[in-house]
Amino acid sequence: MARYVARIRNLIPGVRHADSNIPSQGVTVDMGVLDYGKDKIKMSFYNPLDPVPKYDFYAKDTWSGRIKSTRPSLDVLRKPPDPDDLPPPPEDDGRPKVKLVRFGWVLGVMIRCMLNIWGVIMYLRLPWITSQAGIILTYVIIFMSVTITTITATSVSAISTNGKVYSGGTYFMISRSLGPELGAPIGLLFAFANALACSLNTVGFAETVRDVLKDNSAQMVDDVNDVRIIGTITVIILLCITFAGMAWEAKAQILFFIALLLSLVNYFVGTVIPPSTEKQAMGFFGYRAEIFVENLLPSFRGKDGSFFRMFAIFFPSATGILSGVNICGDLKDPSGGIPKGTLLAIFWTTLSYLLISVTVASSVVRDASGSLNDSLALNSSIHCSGLGCKLGWNFDQCEQNNTCSFGLANHFQILAIVSGSAHLITIGIFAATLSSALGFLVSAPKIFQCLCKDNIYPYIGFFGKGYGKNNEPLRGYMLMFIIALAFILIGDLNTIAPLISNFFLCSYGLINFSTFHASITKSPGWRPQYRYFSPWTSLFAAVLSFVLMFLFTWWAALITFGIVLCLLGYVTYKKPQVNWGTSYQAGFYNMALSFSMSLTGVEDHVKNFRPQCLVLTGPPNVRPALVDFVGTFTKNISLMICGNIIMDEKSSFPQHSTDMLVDWLNQRKVRSFYTSFTADSLKEGAHDLMQVPPPLASDLLAFFLSSCSSHTIFALLVNGLSSDAFDSSYGIAILKMMDGLDVTSDLHTPLLSAHPDISDDGSDEQVRSVFQTKQGRKSVDIYWISDDGGLTLLVPYLLTRRNRWKKSKLRVFILGDQETMKEDRKDMKMLLKRFRLEIEDIVVITDVDKPPLVKNLQRYEESIAPFRLSEEQAGGDVQELKRLSPWKVSDKDLEAIKPKVCVFASVLLSDCNSLPVPDVTCPSSLYMSWLDALSYSIHCPVLLIRGNQENVMTFYCQ
Repeated sequence: MARYVARIRNLIPGVRHADSNIPSQGVTVDMGVLDYGKDKIKMSFYNPLDPVPKYDFYAKDTWSGRIKSTRPSLDVLRKPPDPDDLPPPPEDDGRPKVKLVRFGWVLGVMIRCMLNIWGVIMYLRLPWITSQAGIILTYVIIFMSVTITTITATSVSAISTNGKVYSGGTYFMISRSLGPELGAPIGLLFAFANALACSLNTVGFAETVRDVLKDNSAQMVDDVNDVRIIGTITVIILLCITFAGMAWEAKAQILFFIALLLSLVNYFVGTVIPPSTEKQAMGFFGYRAEIFVENLLPSFRGKDGSFFRMFAIFFPSATGILSGVNICGDLKDPSGGIPKGTLLAIFWTTLSYLLISVTVASSVVRDASGSLNDSLALNSSIHCSGLGCKLGWNFDQCEQNNTCSFGLANHFQILAIVSGSAHLITIGIFAATLSSALGFLVSAPKIFQCLCKDNIYPYIGFFGKGYGKNNEPLRGYMLMFIIALAFILIGDLNTIAPLISNFFLCSYGLINFSTFHASITKSPGWRPQYRYFSPWTSLFAAVLSFVLMFLFTWWAALITFGIVLCLLGYVTYKKPQVNWGTSYQAGFYNMALSFSMSLTGVEDHVKNFRPQCLVLTGPPNVRPALVDFVGTFTKNISLMICGNIIMDEKSSFPQHSTDMLVDWLNQRKVRSFYTSFTADSLKEGAHDLMQVPPPLASDLLAFFLSSCSSHTIFALLVNGLSSDAFDSSYGIAILKMMDGLDVTSDLHTPLLSAHPDISDDGSDEQVRSVFQTKQGRKSVDIYWISDDGGLTLLVPYLLTRRNRWKKSKLRVFILGDQETMKEDRKDMKMLLKRFRLEIEDIVVITDVDKPPLVKNLQRYEESIAPFRLSEEQAGGDVQELKRLSPWKVSDKDLEAIKPKVCVFASVLLSDCNSLPVPDVTCPSSLYMSWLDALSYSIHCPVLLIRGNQENVMTFYCQ
């Protein structure tokens, strides 16, 4: 490989070896290996400027410290570089490389989610909800809530593993999936909801501290002002923790998590400790079967006594599942950590809810007086009939008068009574409220920062500026602090709580709808690594979330939708200039055949790339194999146009023949347009077909290469089809089959007088091709010799998505050296893994320097012999004859391409191979002979394919 590159360099004037110290008189270009530390860019043997596939060509950032690489354009590959046009070599900016603070899935996702899910609801409301709804309906409420959160978590996991997710969390995922129209309003509301949630948890903490102070006769002013004072001091302390950086915030979260675990252990230990007389008076009797049976069924009481009211009160305890997603920019591995951490957090918190509900309902009665005088041991002569009588206590009087102060239905601090130590429960409440407040205070500015950087709304960009090595949004922290402080000073939780619940439900609904929409559009860019989700369950969760918004608080739901509609109207009116490759855009593509004008204002994106093929079939029924092959990977996902260029006006098809060919395509179940075009030459006709405006424009020119004679080679490309295609930034795909593609000899009726495959009675007996049969467990060999943007990989991948090809395995062949074969294979494996492609094997070709067989070289020379141009024939004026006959091959042309052809002839290629890009001075006949040498004597179908050097595959979400 190295010797070949050296030979090519010697043929190009002004090019020297990278390791050579000899100065050159022309352009100095390092053609071989670019070494940036340990990072090396190897070149294909097609062209010393044509690099092999590499990770850096698809990367958008340089966070890893490597210099961003750009593959050469088609113009650079086809034309020698001009000295003045060469870019300067990359330079180090001299800035020191800093180590970013990144969290793993345990600390960054699971613990963070668990801290936000566990809150005051678990400590102060779950026992009360159990007393109202009973154990059975409480389990129904828990499982319904978990159903929504689990489906949402799977949807989040799918989106977060479909490419690289940056900071911005929920807003980033919704906006990049559904577009700015819905993503921007939800991002703004979700950031606001997180700020309000911070104030709510801070006020909850302040109220608990106030109650402790009152119990110890240490009240400062009054109930409301004490909450304001304590809440203000608390949120200032939390702000200082966030200013200290994510590392300090994470350490504080660990302390809170330990406190929560201790309080939970303290509670469960307390349930097995025999209760004292004082605890029995408050309704705690230890595990009793009669108490469990009594609390199985509901006993709704008061104005909140209904199932959906209990559901609405419990559901906020499930709103912490997105805490890890909201700081995805600070995670080491968002794609792997978010699914694992979020689902495990839901599992452990759900288990704790279920255990707390059943244990407290099995050991505590609904009503208790708290008075020691109600013991039957002291008043054995009193007659009673309630459950307490069976336990030695008479609570009948307080039950009948509704004056009971203790028990599940009357005392919110019942967990403190049951536990071994009430102080640890108080510490647990402090940890739950403070951890949630801190988590929401960190999440809100991160989301808002991403929204500010997108410039969707005016006047908010000021708050998007980041500081420090972790790009901390300090201005955003201050804004969210002011919002939280304003609501803390109001101190009325009942006013803002319904809006918060609706904001979170609306976000959950749109996340699930994003996953559903991205799945049904069937975009090739939708390849999430997390596959344990269903678009229909996501749709179910989305609908359920929207319905629950109205069932919980209908007026809050109307306000939420009203705000979303206003913000949506603004974004729709302003039409921000962003292109995120959303499923909304992909859905537009699926409607393009009926509503093509809808796509005129939407730009293409690499995530939604689909090979749109202009296929030079002639009459499609003449070359059914070519039609079937292209139709296999374009059906239902991309555009296919069968073009028939007629170079003789007398041969023009009548309209009924065109209609019959369209019917032939439909009956063959090939989704393709058909058009016939009259032109003076094949080149002119193909050039005109390539000028079709969007959205029906193609980007891949497909035609066939016959193996019958060199005359066909001359007739097809002597007029420069490949040159025109590359000039128009088209990719090229050439299909070659050993037996040829033209079935004209198999047709028994004249082509113009009647349709060859459709009889008069309407029955059709079409010619079958190899691509209409199941391929079984065959291997598709992909020779990814040159990096063309990924088209060489994408087309075989699309083939394997079809039922006929789904059992076929993909093998990738790449170039390499014997010394670095293992590293080359490892690098390619990493790149393919990032593309989320299932590749059976990767083979490194190391024998490209092997000399070709003599018979192969002899056949190559015979194929170009009819087009040779000698100086004796030209009479010395070679240039004039080249101008009149540009397809003629001079000795200079042959000498320039000889090293490449020698290497090509030594490698046996098959199935799918990177198509070399010819120099603009290369005669078309020489180029076609070159391609014929590539695919000679191969019995299986061969596809020579070349993209236009633009990415068609990506591993990013944006």
